[in-house]
Amino acid sequence: MSAAIEPVSLKEAPDVFAKKLGDSFVSTGFAIVADHGLDPVLIERALDRFKAFFALPDEVKRGYKIPGGGGQRAYTPFGTEAAKGADKVDLKEFWHVGRNLPPGHPYRAEMADNVWPQEIEGFEQDTYALYEAFDALGGKILTAIARYLKLPDDFFAPTVANGNSILRALHYPPLQGKPEGIRAEAHEDINTITLLLGAEEAGLQAKKRDGTWLDINPPPNCVVVNIGDMLQRLTNGYLPSTTHRVLNPSAERAHLPRYSIPFFLHFAPDYLIKTLPSCVDAEHPEKWPTPITAQEYLNERLREIRLA
Repeated sequence: MSAAIEPVSLKEAPDVFAKKLGDSFVSTGFAIVADHGLDPVLIERALDRFKAFFALPDEVKRGYKIPGGGGQRAYTPFGTEAAKGADKVDLKEFWHVGRNLPPGHPYRAEMADNVWPQEIEGFEQDTYALYEAFDALGGKILTAIARYLKLPDDFFAPTVANGNSILRALHYPPLQGKPEGIRAEAHEDINTITLLLGAEEAGLQAKKRDGTWLDINPPPNCVVVNIGDMLQRLTNGYLPSTTHRVLNPSAERAHLPRYSIPFFLHFAPDYLIKTLPSCVDAEHPEKWPTPITAQEYLNERLREIRLA
């Protein structure tokens, strides 16, 4: 594994982009995408809306926590989520934006309506516009992944159409004293792929195969992309879902908050995650022989991280 992850430009020829992107995923589970096309003005506006929400009094924010919602929409308070198997909670709070579905849509049973804070003008407009931009970018990344796997370019399009994808705005508050735990304990993502803004601030690390940690330090204006557990399972581990974490800052930066915006791109709830035959051979026997729907898998994992 290399000492650093080199950015890949989405402006490169499709075959070149797919090869570089896929090779980076196979090697580290992560890739850094430049020239991604997300509007920097929209990113800044949406981030300002999220910062304004997190600055509200705690009792106001907690009014947007949805009981029994598994943290899938609106607000999740500080100190709620924990990594699978961790004995300490993460030092973070977050807000979730999900997909808007029309009345009567068959996925509404699994995908709740969004909730919008009334205190922040323009919140719904700007944050959902960023959701849709991320969703479109994720489709382009999946097209390249399909090409790398020698599948039809549009293989993933129906698997993620109206998928249960989540835009998460994360706020890691300034640290007081010597807190127990870290901002995000070592974990793997549940979903198909994750697209992340805000990794320029030091702290994000991916675990290498030798057990050491690789700093993920993208250049400005890049998106970090990593493989989630669902795609790892679909590809029989060929594309690995790599353990990662967010460390606490150095003492001189402990007084500063950290913000980041990951987009967790999910399969549609009823998509059956069944190992691709092309990813199984004598040297690579099937690791997950029992198929599972995306929704069943999500529910299982939400229980493990204490959100459900």
